[in-house]
Amino acid sequence: MTCQLVAVCFDASQPLRLAQFWAALLGRAVVHDVDGASLPGTDTQLGLRFVESHTERVEKNRVHLHVTSDSAADQQQTVARALALGASHLDLGQRPEEGHIVLADPEGNEFCVIEPGNNFLAGCGLLGEIACEGTRDVGLFWSAALRWPLVWEQDQETAVQSPNGGTKVAWGGPPVPPKQGRNRQRFDLAPPVHGDQQSEVERLVSLGAALIEVGEDGHVLLADPDGNEFRVLPPR
Repeated sequence: MTCQLVAVCFDASQPLRLAQFWAALLGRAVVHDVDGASLPGTDTQLGLRFVESHTERVEKNRVHLHVTSDSAADQQQTVARALALGASHLDLGQRPEEGHIVLADPEGNEFCVIEPGNNFLAGCGLLGEIACEGTRDVGLFWSAALRWPLVWEQDQETAVQSPNGGTKVAWGGPPVPPKQGRNRQRFDLAPPVHGDQQSEVERLVSLGAALIEVGEDGHVLLADPDGNEFRVLPPR
């Protein structure tokens, strides 16, 4: 057994408001917790979590979500629903022929509504991809850390996917923008059901992670080989 990627965690000034936006867009239920709110995942769809933070954003996010669509009409309906819920259009220099539509959620986090017929995300579900800035080395690290197969490796780009299928996690390769401060998104990992947190932390460090700190609630904060923070949660 190994750790499980249970959620992508977002810092948010209004975590419940942001959780409600994503719950309505993805058709999930909001679960309240001490620090904020979450949208639990499944065996094939990654969870999302939103925690309160008033740290000012100083750079473009290193992580954004890709929402899939089944048809041109479905894509337009998803975009319309997102805008009605509080999203806005975002211009990142994308070209019309690229097909996807770039939006920002109510707190400015970028996400894309992907065009129908995208072969890379076929069969991945509504939350098709967690798209990350990152090097090939960090993709290889997460493949080993999660024991998820590497389903894409080309031109320094990598992607991993659970053996059960579903949401892919991908890294776009160099150039990777210089990191400024702590990321506003991070991966939350649960230790193995029949393992222990400390052994899992030691294994991740042996794979190339760096220990940052232990939180008051018992989570362990580490950084992957690109310096991106992630947490190993305490046993439940």
